[in-house]
Amino acid sequence: MAGKGKGGARPNLVYVFADQLRLQSLGYAGDERARTPNIDALRSESLDLPNAVSGHPVCAPYRASLLTGKYTTSTGMVINEIRLNPGHRCFAHVLGDSGYEAEYIGKWHMYANRLGDHYNPANSFIPPGPDRLGFDGFFAAYNFHHEYYGKKAYYHLDSPEKRYCRKYEPDEQTDLAIERLGVLSGKGKPFALFLSLGVPHDPWTKDNVPPECLDRFKDMDFPLPGNYLPENDPMADKWATLSPAERMDLPEWMRVYYAMVASLDDNVGRLVKAIHDLGLEDDTILVFTSDHGEMFGSHGRRAKNIFYEEAVRVPFLMRWKGRLAAGGRSEVCLNSVDIMPTLLSLMDLPIPEAVEGHDLSPALLGGEDREEGSLMMGTGPTAVFGDGNEWRAWRTKRHTYAVYKDGGAELLFDNQEDPLQLRNLAGLPEYREVADSLNAAMLVRMEAIGDRFEYNSYYRKNWISRRVIRKTAGMNQDLRLRWRFPEFNSYQFRYFFWNGLRRLKARLGR
Repeated sequence: MAGKGKGGARPNLVYVFADQLRLQSLGYAGDERARTPNIDALRSESLDLPNAVSGHPVCAPYRASLLTGKYTTSTGMVINEIRLNPGHRCFAHVLGDSGYEAEYIGKWHMYANRLGDHYNPANSFIPPGPDRLGFDGFFAAYNFHHEYYGKKAYYHLDSPEKRYCRKYEPDEQTDLAIERLGVLSGKGKPFALFLSLGVPHDPWTKDNVPPECLDRFKDMDFPLPGNYLPENDPMADKWATLSPAERMDLPEWMRVYYAMVASLDDNVGRLVKAIHDLGLEDDTILVFTSDHGEMFGSHGRRAKNIFYEEAVRVPFLMRWKGRLAAGGRSEVCLNSVDIMPTLLSLMDLPIPEAVEGHDLSPALLGGEDREEGSLMMGTGPTAVFGDGNEWRAWRTKRHTYAVYKDGGAELLFDNQEDPLQLRNLAGLPEYREVADSLNAAMLVRMEAIGDRFEYNSYYRKNWISRRVIRKTAGMNQDLRLRWRFPEFNSYQFRYFFWNGLRRLKARLGR
């Protein structure tokens, strides 16, 4: 059976995911600027899935899909800084019910119900109970922050008390993970440890990365991307636009980003060594991946929340000695929602009936690859409610097809012939059949999960009250939730006004 390790025991799982790490910024992916020897070495021991994508390339939506196996349109996690409904049967529930110790370290990002106010324990402490989604073992986490030194770098255990990091936060999180591996390895039962590291997420300032890591890039040039555009994408939300001053800062941002990736690599090396030293290699599935990527000015955008390759392509390395091909490569289209069912199947554990992702383990074990594409989605601005940024996309091994809800603009890219996605083929008659075929495949998947391509405000009005998701697809809950005016503050009013005016100007200029 797929899930048996050495001696017939079920395998352990160590799932390590970075934040905002794009595939293209790693050495093994061909980036000569990257300093990632440990991740590159792990690639030589792992099965590489180069077509892995973040199905909704935003922090909280990705995490919700990872742990539920469901699309955003079924979790309701349509933006950041809202609280997930705990009524799903999640990854860790299955693990716990199957005799596993399930533990979590790092950024959580599915509990806040306030925009901002990240450092208030009322918003950053995830209490023991249903909101931990089945992680009932050791839990050292915080909802959201990305300052990695000083009084803003902390975590909670089982109380609102802040545990301040005594060193660079990712280093301390890795220390905790190594310590927990030592404890778990002596318990005589299988375990799953999820390590959610904050780097290389911004802010990309020199005081937010170890000086010795930054020093590795002091003499390196960081040119603008080959698909850089000097004007902001008119479909970008506030978090994806760049001011003139920020455009000037892009090379230095990239320098700090690559330094953060180097620090991440150091910690991956320490973790891999600990797994070896504890004798866990043969009985442990080790996954290394990321929640989404980063644009850095490509296509006139920064951040994520878009279907372009820089935002959705993520590393996905799986090491299971003796079971998955070391140094191998699987071209299967792996989406965020597929991770839970695929890993559960490899571990010989039951997949909840409500899971919407696909079990791709047969393809990873050398069988037939039947996965034809990945449905990707954007359901609104990054962290405030508002309409006009929604999109859907379908990515295959070769093409990306995308459509915006507002205006219905279509985009089609041949990612093999045009890896920078500079040429939109959607309007060319000779590619109409390709676009229609991809559109049809996308609609079939959307129909299967009940995705009606709603505006962001649909979820604001019908699913969410005071930034808490009250409903999920398939749950018998009242849809008629009232509009909550107190949340529509002056900041959001200014955002909606200026964002709407910007889109209007862009349309009039066409």
